[in-house]
Amino acid sequence: MMNSFLNLLTVLAPDEPWAELLTRAERVLRSGGVVAYPSETVWGLAALPDAAAALFERKARDPLKPVQGSFLSLDAARPLVQPSPAFEALGALLPGPLTLVTRAAPACPPALAPGGQVGVRVPDHPVALALLAQVSGVLATTSCNRSGEPAALTYAEARALALADFVLPDAGVHAQGLPSTVVDVTARRVLREGAVPAAQVLARLPETL
Repeated sequence: MMNSFLNLLTVLAPDEPWAELLTRAERVLRSGGVVAYPSETVWGLAALPDAAAALFERKARDPLKPVQGSFLSLDAARPLVQPSPAFEALGALLPGPLTLVTRAAPACPPALAPGGQVGVRVPDHPVALALLAQVSGVLATTSCNRSGEPAALTYAEARALALADFVLPDAGVHAQGLPSTVVDVTARRVLREGAVPAAQVLARLPETL
């Protein structure tokens, strides 16, 4: 799968040394650092789940506001969530600008599951997916901004914020500027309407959980 992402990135931005860039990003993450990366919504900050505290520190983020888990695929997320028909129904909208807050399974890293719930995001951006593939499919992520300020929308803005130890380029696939829609799967409630209309999300929910 990694080769397919590298091939796509090479087609999109042939002048970038993608294998080298992703290897460098992996080294940063495995050393406990933070990587800034593009997504289809806004730019994000990523850390390995056991280093998620770095995201709060860099952003000066309220520790009571959890970060989400970003996953390579729905299959990568399933072992960390408790199964439910609602999760599977909304999972059909992934990858895409949607975050599903659902009950965490015991195997979920504690940093991703405060209060027993985890936010599941599968981004629809080739660089984000390549980064996830490089590090076994799961990262703790949040928007690339200081808390209370707008998120970065470009590579230049992400670099200028200086919140990350390394910033990946976007391969010419630009952020659209709308955040992901966030839905509480268990409560059957949209917590934040973003790029996916709330009505589209709610219409997919089955009658029973």
